[in-house]
Amino acid sequence: MADADDVRQLALALPHVVEIDSDGFDFRVANKGFVWSYPEHRPGRPRVIRTDIAVLYVGDEAEKQALLLGEPERFFTTPAYEGLPLVMLRLDHVTVDRLSELVTDAWRMRAPEEIAGDLDDTLGSAPPLGRAGEPVGDQRG
Repeated sequence: MADADDVRQLALALPHVVEIDSDGFDFRVANKGFVWSYPEHRPGRPRVIRTDIAVLYVGDEAEKQALLLGEPERFFTTPAYEGLPLVMLRLDHVTVDRLSELVTDAWRMRAPEEIAGDLDDTLGSAPPLGRAGEPVGDQRG
């Protein structure tokens, strides 16, 4: 199963990604967030950064609902994210291959066209690697 280190490795393998200094992880492309650790809000308590849960940009409400309804054991949302194209992902409920697909899809949706083309160049020369040092995800582009 995946963890925060896998998120970091996969995100940083994508072109033009910037990691924002945080208590967890926070990755952006063209100054737009595509995956970050979940800032859990608990009434009357300080916010807690959850590195076991990733917030993913999914593009639109239809994709959000498809993930929430199709894989409720992996994806969830909270009232704070109502109306936003974001889902929370339980990292310990997903394989590194599936995480690679999700992080790459989120990156593609946030990257401008002139940057998005760089992904195929990057994947062609150096695919993202998992913990065992083997390529992860579908590298066919």
